[in-house]
Amino acid sequence: MERVYNNIVVLGAGESGNGAAILARRKGYAVFVSDNGPIKPHYKQELEEEGIGYEENGHTADRIMAADLVIKSPGIPEKVQLIKNLRAAGKEIISEIEWAYRFKGDSRIVAITGSNGKSTTTSLLYYLLHNAGLDVSMVGNIGISFAKQVALSPTAWYVIEVSSFQLDDITSFRAEIGVLLNITPDHLDRYEYKFENYIKSKFRIAAFQTENDMLILNIDDPEITRYLAHNHIKPKIISITMSEQNLPQDEGAFMKDEDMHIKYEGDDMKLSIHDLALKGKHNQYNSMAAGISARAAGIRKEKIRESFSTFEGLEHRLEFVATVRGVDFINDSKGTNLNSVWFALESMKQPVVLILGGQDKGNDYNEIMDLVQEKVRAIVCMGIDNAPIHKAFENVIKHIVDTQSAKDAVNAAYSLAEKGDVVLLSPGCASFDLFKNYEDRGTQFKQAVREL
Repeated sequence: MERVYNNIVVLGAGESGNGAAILARRKGYAVFVSDNGPIKPHYKQELEEEGIGYEENGHTADRIMAADLVIKSPGIPEKVQLIKNLRAAGKEIISEIEWAYRFKGDSRIVAITGSNGKSTTTSLLYYLLHNAGLDVSMVGNIGISFAKQVALSPTAWYVIEVSSFQLDDITSFRAEIGVLLNITPDHLDRYEYKFENYIKSKFRIAAFQTENDMLILNIDDPEITRYLAHNHIKPKIISITMSEQNLPQDEGAFMKDEDMHIKYEGDDMKLSIHDLALKGKHNQYNSMAAGISARAAGIRKEKIRESFSTFEGLEHRLEFVATVRGVDFINDSKGTNLNSVWFALESMKQPVVLILGGQDKGNDYNEIMDLVQEKVRAIVCMGIDNAPIHKAFENVIKHIVDTQSAKDAVNAAYSLAEKGDVVLLSPGCASFDLFKNYEDRGTQFKQAVREL
């Protein structure tokens, strides 16, 4: 039964917060938006067009504490005093995906989470479902928010990229098909620097699933298998793995020789890895997850096969830019943690000049040390403080140079590269020291390559 709220407050006026506010307004609720920082002009315009009141550059505590429902944007941590006060007062606090879920009607949901590969898998699955003619939208951490889609243009299917932050504040959200790709340390500052808290958060994707729902898990991931050994979860588990021997059920996806197998409801669908548009071992996991999800959504094998071969991949995620005088340039600006860099290096077949650096989140560069020693010819640092990179690799890599712009980094990398090499931008860090965001960093990188 739909609950009645007289006073809804949305904290944060980004894509998620605005979506939640618009949905509340369209459903007839009184709603107010409060952001501790400045609100971007296009988001202000959205709120004004919907007749939604808002404040920026600070919170009016009394007004917020008077709310009977608070929808919290995922970027706001629990340690903020206002959140502590709301919790202490017993206020109902939910995330935007929880709010949207309450109004999704009979629509079906595939929710995808993991430390790496979420965006690629979400985009690929959306492409598979859309190409097969389903009424589907791609929402969440990628593109438009779930709530805004529900408010403005609801669809029969939602493919949602969800982060651990969004899952932290769900109270009923459930996906008919959930996907958990992998778990590696990330965002630990939000989880009291305890990896086990982050793992629990990722598994909240299954918190409200039933026995009739499905959870697709990468059972090659040690943290996932460790969690399963000590915790019971309700949904039917379908596994993806590199080895058929690891497959615990008759259903699931695995790699054998140079083929990907998708086994579902007694049928074994086989695809050559050479027919997959996405290359690299990490993308085999992403493709297996998307493929088994598509089969579970009722998509025919022929459509899946066709879409796998034509999918073009994501901008800023292992995106081929150009070949300049025998040197390939690849933009992996979305690689903002070291696990992403590991995956990127693992998929490289040529010697690499690696562009690394940015706003460091306390990286332990030993995570990529073996691959750097094996594959990297030179490192070009692109950040304000490059000392941690120098310290980590000074005894391993002969050429380490510092740059402070995309253009300088590209020029330096090009001068260090030899014919047949690849220049890989995979920073392993956030972009906020020199760029607006990872998209801006990737765009500037591509522009600099084209100017060579």
